[in-house]
Amino acid sequence: MRANDTERNEKEIEIIETMEKFGRYQMLQYFLICLPAVVVTMLNVNYVFVAGEVNYRCRITECEGQYPVYNTTWWPNKNIDRCTRPLVKELTGGTCTNDSFSDAVAVCTEWVYETNDTVVAELDLGCQPWKSNMIGTIHNVGLSLAMLASGWMSDRFGRLPTFILCSVGSCIGLLKVFAKTYYVYVLIELLEATIAGGTYTSAMVLMIEIGGKNNRILAGVIFAYAIYVGETLFALISMYVPYWKNLVMIIYSPAILSILLIFVIKESPRWQLLNNKTKSAKKTLLHVAKVNKVNINNEKLLNMNEENLKKEFNIDSYEEKEGLMAIFKSREMIKRSLVAAFCKFTSGFVYYGLMVNSVYLPGNKYTNFMLASVMSYPGELMSLYLMNKIGRKFPLIYGYLLCGLLCAACGWIPEDYTWLKITVFLLGKLIVSVCYTGVITYTMELFPTSVRGTLLGVCSVSAAFGSMLAPLTPILNSVSVVLPSMIFGITAIISGILLTRTPETKDAPLLDTIEQVEKAYGKARENRQGEDNPGFNKNIND
Repeated sequence: MRANDTERNEKEIEIIETMEKFGRYQMLQYFLICLPAVVVTMLNVNYVFVAGEVNYRCRITECEGQYPVYNTTWWPNKNIDRCTRPLVKELTGGTCTNDSFSDAVAVCTEWVYETNDTVVAELDLGCQPWKSNMIGTIHNVGLSLAMLASGWMSDRFGRLPTFILCSVGSCIGLLKVFAKTYYVYVLIELLEATIAGGTYTSAMVLMIEIGGKNNRILAGVIFAYAIYVGETLFALISMYVPYWKNLVMIIYSPAILSILLIFVIKESPRWQLLNNKTKSAKKTLLHVAKVNKVNINNEKLLNMNEENLKKEFNIDSYEEKEGLMAIFKSREMIKRSLVAAFCKFTSGFVYYGLMVNSVYLPGNKYTNFMLASVMSYPGELMSLYLMNKIGRKFPLIYGYLLCGLLCAACGWIPEDYTWLKITVFLLGKLIVSVCYTGVITYTMELFPTSVRGTLLGVCSVSAAFGSMLAPLTPILNSVSVVLPSMIFGITAIISGILLTRTPETKDAPLLDTIEQVEKAYGKARENRQGEDNPGFNKNIND
């Protein structure tokens, strides 16, 4: 009997190790969390094809019937832009011919579209390119608002409720198929993005906190692959379902099923403990131990009080809820927040900037979009290896610097050196993918649990702002073809330099309060001063 007890105790692990072991529980939770992320990603890039450009021409009422077609044999044999209409001179035999038009033109007020595959035809947006472009911009505005609000909601109400609410709520975009006017359409687009965008923030925080410190990078890589799968899947569906209403119904409908996830996804035990939900945290920990088949002392866990359980997970109690004002009172938190926000801005700006500019490569637009997405896949494996092997900070520093140099070099390579230019471009896209994933995990580890969701939301707004500016960079080509690449390069290099001011977080425990951050930073600063001045520690002790 004693031998059996000894054997059982030898296999028994500490309660704190329950969340550190990566087992079936984490695998299943990661998979389930990533399913809505794939769907939401398709929604977040829907405007690329749903509001895409189509060919159109002016409608000549004298020459066309009730149902005009785009291709005609009677269109005049001269170059006329699609925003002006040739004036009819005379009709030959009652019908229009190539010679029926004078040299005079007038401003076009009606258009004939080649297809009705996009909302440009449906909402009659001919010769109003700013309106179709604004659909994407408005979507990204909503995305920014969502990430900011969902970060606060994740900290205040929990990671899981926010995740489910945002995932299910994204199906409001289905209403777009009933929109009859442009302004109703963009209003729905804004509402959809404002709700759906919160899925990213809450999902990423939840995955980081349930995976243990050794699997934070893995969580970031898996989540990034979910985004890339969503982009690739969207391109494939769009290729075979070009009509925008059918496409919208196919990609938005699965979001409704996210409501079922509330029965299988669990809340973060760390958030539960920090918010005094001890009973729920114990229940979650017992479930994790059961699914992962790890042996913990169930009786010890159930009998632990709130304070002892927090100490077990190195969570300090604090009387006051920490918010934005507490962040502004800490110089260390301000510094970390500014560096993280700029790095997130850079990752969004350069990543999507390169993706937008990749469409200028020859070939099918759907294939080009897929190519830009697929190029990110190997970057995640590099990020996983380097950040686990070397650390978080230095791979990001050298990654941003190398990306900046590649982007700048690409702009100066002459068009005649086609393969060299494309190779350097793709290498830049590969490296920024490494940074894009790595900076997600790094920013998570820089912030304490009490304000992690809030600050992640702030950083996500910075990234969204970068992604909003990215589609505007092709306009700079009219000034100089080198300018977009140089801006990408300079931005990335600045990020690399700024990262030298933040600490390494590899193998460091997740801190829970701003006070802990201040203590850890103060201790590290004292150690550095002690190394520089051997008498420093002695003087302090005296």
